[in-house]
Amino acid sequence: MLTRLRSFIHALYEDAVDYAEEGRSPWARGALALYLAYAGVRHLADPLYRSWFAGLTLGLHELGHIVFAPFGRTWMLLGGSLMQLIVPAVVAVYLLVRQRDWFGIWVGQAWLAFSAWEVATYVEDANKERLPLVSFSGRYEHDWSMLLTDWRLLNSCDTIATVIRVGAFLTWATAMVAAWLLLYRMAQR
Repeated sequence: MLTRLRSFIHALYEDAVDYAEEGRSPWARGALALYLAYAGVRHLADPLYRSWFAGLTLGLHELGHIVFAPFGRTWMLLGGSLMQLIVPAVVAVYLLVRQRDWFGIWVGQAWLAFSAWEVATYVEDANKERLPLVSFSGRYEHDWSMLLTDWRLLNSCDTIATVIRVGAFLTWATAMVAAWLLLYRMAQR
């Protein structure tokens, strides 16, 4: 089992090296990587920071409520946060599997991290309810306040948010290291 996993990881690494050595320019990708690094640092410093991805992420969040509504109240409430996490992950996988874009997967992973940081901010606000909310129905309900109240975890919202933030940081840091290594390899050509 470990031998197969090691072989699989080695094959992915070799494919990434081939991608980097195919004559792609690192300069435009480097500018985007600088922004992703900047946005990640801003998210770390300010939980209310909104990256370039924030508008799209908010739209996906609201769409998630609609998509998951047929599955009941809990899924409808969770659906917004789920959708804003699922779509960046799917985009990252699509860019790798269908487009063989190794840099694209790291952009998608950074977007996933930014989205997770936004979820963490929303979760942390569950017992405070200070964030401005969006509503199509005119009723402003805090998804995470209702979920955590239902689950009797409202007093744990800060801890849950911290766990999400740690996951977001690890996701972003991995994306940044991989993207910069890929760019370095591209620049060596």
